[in-house]
Amino acid sequence: MARRTRPDPISDSPESTAKDPNPAAAGLMASEDEDTLIGRTVTINRPARELYEFWRDLRNLPLFMENIESITVIDARRSHWKVKGPADSSVEWDSLITEDIPGELIAWESAEGTSVPNSGRIEFRASDNGRGTVVTATIAYDPPAGALGKMFAKMFQREPKIQARRDLRRFKQLMETGEISTSAPVEVFP
Repeated sequence: MARRTRPDPISDSPESTAKDPNPAAAGLMASEDEDTLIGRTVTINRPARELYEFWRDLRNLPLFMENIESITVIDARRSHWKVKGPADSSVEWDSLITEDIPGELIAWESAEGTSVPNSGRIEFRASDNGRGTVVTATIAYDPPAGALGKMFAKMFQREPKIQARRDLRRFKQLMETGEISTSAPVEVFP
């Protein structure tokens, strides 16, 4: 089960942002194979409780996560995810919430036997300067086809490290302004 992330006793940085991080040390499931750990943090000018509640309703995630095609909530802890993959493919798995502390933390892991084993946590804590909430996303995943699959996903901008950065930026925009900015041209209707 996922545990709270503890800083390395030698360093004050979270394990998810350390060089050559260890998924198990970050409190996430880790396979015997080479898992990839992603850690991203953003400060959002909203209360932690509000951000937590928005994220906890999994049906909201496709609003700002561009690779998610759909999330079907099965019950309070289980959900089915369909995510865009490289080269117009899709990947699906079932996910289980393993820890849920209202206003603070949501942790999850994929069900046994999934094609893309993954686990993660999203933490919400008040910023030290009193200006909003520090949101930290930490994700461990085992890319399909190993290093080759990871390279292929990166080429098609479907690699989770790239997506995590973009998705947190869009989450910040949506929660602070109510919309997500885009470079797409505005359609003008006659």
